[in-house]
Amino acid sequence: MTYDRPSPVTPHGDGPPGPAAAASETDTSGPGRWAGLRRHRRPLLVLAVCALLVQMAFAMATTAVRQTPTIDEPVYVGTAVVYVREHSLRFNPEHPPLGKLVIAAGTVFAHPHLKPGFQGDQSRLGRRLLYESGNDPWRVMFWARLPVMLVTLLFGLVVFGFARELAGPVGGLAALALYAFSPDLITNGSLATLDVPAAGFVVTAAWMLWRARRRPLPYLPLAGVATGAAVATKMSTLPAVPVLLALAGWSYWRAQGAGVPRPGRAARAGAAAVGVALVLVAVVWAVYLVVDPRLRWTTPAHTPAVHGLRALLVDVLPFPEPYRDGMRIQFGFESTQWRGYLFGRLYTGNRWYYLPAALLVKTPLGMLALWLGGAVAMAAVPRLRPAAPYALLVPGVLLAAAMQGSRDLGVRYAIFVPVFLAVAAACVLALRRRWVYAVTAVLVAFVAVSSLRTYPYYLPYSNEAFSGSAKTHLRLHDSNVDWGQDLGRLADRLREHYPGEKSVWLVYKGSGVPSWYGIHGRDPLKVPPVRVHGLLVVSDTSIAKADDRLKRLIHGSRAIDDVGHSITIFRRP
Repeated sequence: MTYDRPSPVTPHGDGPPGPAAAASETDTSGPGRWAGLRRHRRPLLVLAVCALLVQMAFAMATTAVRQTPTIDEPVYVGTAVVYVREHSLRFNPEHPPLGKLVIAAGTVFAHPHLKPGFQGDQSRLGRRLLYESGNDPWRVMFWARLPVMLVTLLFGLVVFGFARELAGPVGGLAALALYAFSPDLITNGSLATLDVPAAGFVVTAAWMLWRARRRPLPYLPLAGVATGAAVATKMSTLPAVPVLLALAGWSYWRAQGAGVPRPGRAARAGAAAVGVALVLVAVVWAVYLVVDPRLRWTTPAHTPAVHGLRALLVDVLPFPEPYRDGMRIQFGFESTQWRGYLFGRLYTGNRWYYLPAALLVKTPLGMLALWLGGAVAMAAVPRLRPAAPYALLVPGVLLAAAMQGSRDLGVRYAIFVPVFLAVAAACVLALRRRWVYAVTAVLVAFVAVSSLRTYPYYLPYSNEAFSGSAKTHLRLHDSNVDWGQDLGRLADRLREHYPGEKSVWLVYKGSGVPSWYGIHGRDPLKVPPVRVHGLLVVSDTSIAKADDRLKRLIHGSRAIDDVGHSITIFRRP
């Protein structure tokens, strides 16, 4: 990857001088020697980038082939197939189409069977596709997950490039290492879901806006495309749009230079922001038209009514009607009382501190330290301060919005945090102290070891301060630990370790069909407790949310095995 300048210096002298600039102050042997050093360093840099991405690709691929469908995936995969074959928007309107079109890019190679004109709901659609149409769900799911894995790797290059411009090549490598070893990014990057693509498009938009400070003409339109792609993937990215548009105007303001009269400068900056907004809107419309060029749409009967400021927001957005109906459905979800689980306590409603607490549990300790150090460095070092709105303000606004949400179901709602803060963490290296490089190397190594130790159980990861992945279910639930991903592993465990077991009782939380995997467990909640004997198999999220009857069954049983740190096997006398 090459740039216009040999060092990451931003306009008007407010960027950090890069390694080349630092070397020019001390190297007395002439430019030839430094050029030779750079020629030797570049292949090593490329090799290191490739090694980190290969490690992440291996972790995601080997995880994807062993995990059964998580709760949300069948809906997205079924919708993706309908998009391609029927050009219909009728399923899953609460999420825009782009992320599912990414998934569809893989499903077309799986050639799954699905009769057209399915009339059930979207959950039933996923079940019909994977388990009732003669398809192999392992094969379909791998092909559906593959495009998400590929875009996750590409966004790793975005993180590397962004951090390299702020802190030099070593900083870029440090940021990419944090990204590539992040258990949460490996987990969500290996699933056919929308969270990582949405976060990746947002960080791409922020990087393009940062680059627009030097060259606004190519990068502002690219920022508009990336912002539109984010909004066309998940509606939860909408709170970032005002910030990104403000940064678009600010970047153009800085690019003009002090020689332009202030009134004209402000007008042009405002026009630049409007231009980015127009590109954003065009991208959203284009995504919907790709699915259905005629944009046939009938508002679903279950669409909730929205009032007040929410209704005003829905009405004024210049997006297609299915997008705005999807927003109404999302607002309906936000009006629902969901059950949460945090640090062993089950509750109804939301806790504003849930996401920060969950991130504290599920982020490697070395990564947390580098996030904090990078944020402090961006605030303390004058040459880094101009980058703070691009790397810190955008995720800060998104996190603040997510913390107000009603669904305390997992750190995937804040997956943009490890993406952006990997870039910010690299800024500690801009301090240019030998001890900083040494400490950073140790912390990155600690992150790598912590990540590798949890392989291949990335989804239920928690750091060493919270006793590791085996204990995550004691503190969190749902997509933090048990999202239905281990049904296949459970089938293998029962077949290999409990052959011939006559009585298997199953309480499974997920979208998989146990019988397809050879698990013929009965529901212990549908018979009197005195009849439940033998193996009692319970998803850990069901344990966290257990009612009195299930609690009594568990209390009278003995835990004998664990499957993937998400399912517990009990022996009940």
